[in-house]
Amino acid sequence: MRQWFLIPVACFAASVSVVLAQGAATAAATGKVDVQWKCTPPNPMNAVPVPDSADHAYIVESFNCTATKGEIGGVKQKSGTATDFMEATGNNAKGHGVFVETLANGDKITYTYTATGVSANKVMQSGTDKWTAASGTGKFKGIKASGTCTAKGAADGSVTFDCTGTYTMAAGK
Repeated sequence: MRQWFLIPVACFAASVSVVLAQGAATAAATGKVDVQWKCTPPNPMNAVPVPDSADHAYIVESFNCTATKGEIGGVKQKSGTATDFMEATGNNAKGHGVFVETLANGDKITYTYTATGVSANKVMQSGTDKWTAASGTGKFKGIKASGTCTAKGAADGSVTFDCTGTYTMAAGK
């Protein structure tokens, strides 16, 4: 008489094991970001002088970048375009922008950032930014990521960004 009770218990235990295994397979993956971006000089770059002083301007600019190293979620980081709005006073600037990255598999991640920088002779010398992933496509839909970058400018107006941070992929990705 007790054998009929063991069959439902065995089925229930097997069902729980399958559900737990599926949950483990769809758990969110996490990792570290360590990427270097080589970016062209801004093009276009539009500066509008603010008439309160000779060295005050608002700047809207865009530049293209190529990853020289780095991967995220097991996919090589490839290229990106940054568009930002900066306020420059003298040799100091601060502002915010959007960076849209294209990965080697064709997926995209969109980041927002805030930045500060120092220039000389209208060429960026150094800077920092703080970034957060805003959205992603394909494998990166639902990604959460954040970090910082340090920037070093070159005489030709190009900039190298060394960026680090962490990411969490959406469950099941």
